[in-house]
Amino acid sequence: MTTGTETTAVEAAAEIVRGYFSEPIRALRAWAPRFAAQVADVRATSPLTSARIDALVEPHALASLELPGVPVYGAGFIAAIDLLADARSHLAWWQGADHRQLVLASQTVNKEDIDYSALEWYRVPMTTGEPHVAGPYVDYLCSDEYTITIAVPADIDGERIGVAGLDLLVAAVEKELTPRFMALGHQVTLTNGVGRVVVSTDPRCATGDSVRGSRLAALPRIACEGVALDVIVEEV
Repeated sequence: MTTGTETTAVEAAAEIVRGYFSEPIRALRAWAPRFAAQVADVRATSPLTSARIDALVEPHALASLELPGVPVYGAGFIAAIDLLADARSHLAWWQGADHRQLVLASQTVNKEDIDYSALEWYRVPMTTGEPHVAGPYVDYLCSDEYTITIAVPADIDGERIGVAGLDLLVAAVEKELTPRFMALGHQVTLTNGVGRVVVSTDPRCATGDSVRGSRLAALPRIACEGVALDVIVEEV
């Protein structure tokens, strides 16, 4: 049975999560349509190449990296498969403290030909047309660290041309959310839609753990509206 105090803590925890992730979602939703309009203008007069995409994406990506109060590690645009004239797939991406462009081909063999079409952060927004929060997962393409990717689809007259996205390192998210959760006076565990732990104030829960089959499985998972994440709250 959930007590009134626990109900209040659950609502507060869900609101913390909604508030935290709403700003990056809002930022992506703001620039994705502007960028799509720029792509449409370019494509009307000349072939759409990876170099042209990079030039259009860069100012939007750099602005995303400077979002106040959000520890954005990387940002950019992931093109729809076969969108470009000179490449089957393409990530126009900037990341890190130095805001440097990610060049996959120079880092690891065959990364330039990566088929990301089945990856959650690309597949879900491309299919649903809605923003999506994916993770935690180890990002072997960009950071090699536990990552959360937020992605928003970009469209031109009903044609989905790819997704605008940004990365948050779980370590940075944990540093920011844990004190806010602890202030509620309850154990709070944030999970993704399939029940894997994102962050938790419970030292027995590690990022990536599944709550299925654990003692947390018996507790209610409350959806955080609009961000595809859930919270589990229990008495300390």
